Formats: sequence, C-alpha cells, structure tokens
Amino acid sequence: MNSNLKVLIFVLIMGMITSGLILGMDVLTYDRIQENELAETKSTILDAYGVSYTFSNIHDVFEENVETVEVSYEGESYTFYIDKTTQAISYEFLGNGLWGPISGIITLNSTFDTIERITVLVQQETPGLGGIVAERSFLDQFPGVKMIPELLIVKDSSPNQDNEVDSITGATGTSTAFMNLLNASYQAHKNAWDNR
Repeated sequence: MNSNLKVLIFVLIMGMITSGLILGMDVLTYDRIQENELAETKSTILDAYGVSYTFSNIHDVFEENVETVEVSYEGESYTFYIDKTTQAISYEFLGNGLWGPISGIITLNSTFDTIERITVLVQQETPGLGGIVAERSFLDQFPGVKMIPELLIVKDSSPNQDNEVDSITGATGTSTAFMNLLNASYQAHKNAWDNR
C-alpha cells in the first residue's frame, strides 16, 4: 500500500509539473500565435489581390494596399477588406462542414456578386475526400462564378451555369455543407455591405 501511495504521489506531482509547463508555454506563445494568425489572414488577402509582400513587410504592404471597413448590422459586426486598386472585397467566412468548422477568406469583385478567389484556412474534413475542400485544385474552379441568386455546388458533368461549380467526388456531404456555409455567409455579409 505504501509503494502504491508513493507512485500515486509521484504521478500527481509529475502531472502538475507537466500541466504547469504546458500552461506556461501557452501564455508565453499566445501573442506570437495571434500575430501569425493575423499574418496568415493578411497574406491570404494580399495573395487574392495579387500584391507582392514579404513576411518582414506584410503589415506595411497590407496597410498601403488594403482598406479595412467595419460594419455593424443587426447587432453583428462585419469586417470587409477592400483592395485600394481594384475595389475587390474580401471577408472571412466560417461555418460548419460535415465533420467540423470550415473557415477561410472569399474575395469578390467590386460589385459584390462574382467570386475572384476562395482560400480555406481551417477545415476538419476527411483527408483525401472532404479535405479536398481546402485544396487549390478544387478552389480554382470558383473564380468567375456568380454568388447570385445563390452558389450551387453540383455533381453532374454537364456544363455549369454562371453560379455553379462541380462538387468533390465522393464527398457530397462536405460539398453541400461548404455550399451552404458560403451562401449563408454571403447573404449576411451582402446585407451588411448594402446597409453600411
């Protein structure tokens, strides 16, 4: 019994030390993680606008080329990023995929109705199937596609209409979830944009 008590005390002490180290590292790296996430968002937007940058000057280049507009609408806050040259508009989207959240940035033309670029930053879909939602090969079919009356992700081989793209083969659930979240996010952001 005495040896079992010693083992239990040892495990508890080691657990407390390990937990303390992990929490300490989290506190020490929190600001750096936030900076990296901000840099990733800015780089995605600058890439969509075709603006060159390095990671040492990304914040300055972003300020020179992108106007940030905050809009409050029906109790919600919306952030838009406008290319100062082309007036293209970007915003962040977030919604549920089939297995977890999907988030990223969508860039629309200046009339806010045609996709110029989509980048998925976070997704938890099945690797090799629904995970294709974040791959450039899938996302590169979106530029030029209309968001009105609504975006459709379809699974047929006929020529697509102006508002249609092909679904991910074998991942109908992810394709449908991605379509729904893009449409819901677009409607919310369009309403906010039109009523700014």
